[in-house]
Amino acid sequence: MQNKFMQVVEAKHARTDIPAFQVGDTIIVHQRLLDGIKERVQPFEGDVIARAGSGVRETVTVRRIVQGEGVERIFPMASPRIVRIEIKKAGMVRRAKIYYLRDRVGKATKIKSDTKRQVKIDIAAKAAVEVAAKAAAVANKEANTGGESKRAAKRKAKAEAVKK
Repeated sequence: MQNKFMQVVEAKHARTDIPAFQVGDTIIVHQRLLDGIKERVQPFEGDVIARAGSGVRETVTVRRIVQGEGVERIFPMASPRIVRIEIKKAGMVRRAKIYYLRDRVGKATKIKSDTKRQVKIDIAAKAAVEVAAKAAAVANKEANTGGESKRAAKRKAKAEAVKK
């Protein structure tokens, strides 16, 4: 049982923008990295092999194969370094932790697709794209409410100055 005071403190740091994904799904974690002085966003795509903890302390372990070698990263879900998480493919497994993938190579590492959840994910992604497109259109319309470009405004001002 968790202390009530801890719950109040952790509620401030909880993230609500994380999608609902499960062990076995293929996800893309976009992480903000410091590259010298600059900051950049680097995606890490792989299969979720474990989720641990709850609330602010929740972590997710993502595994992918790079040049024939398995690479695993553990991401804290409440980290401000995580920009966003995308679900690429819904997978269906019968375990809470699929560490057995570590011992397998080649086609044996394939995870069966969950087509029912994949349809829901695709619909949600399509809706998110439409919302983003509408927001971009509104922002573009607001930016262009001046009616004319700077160049056209200068020409107009110059023509009026010549008339006087």
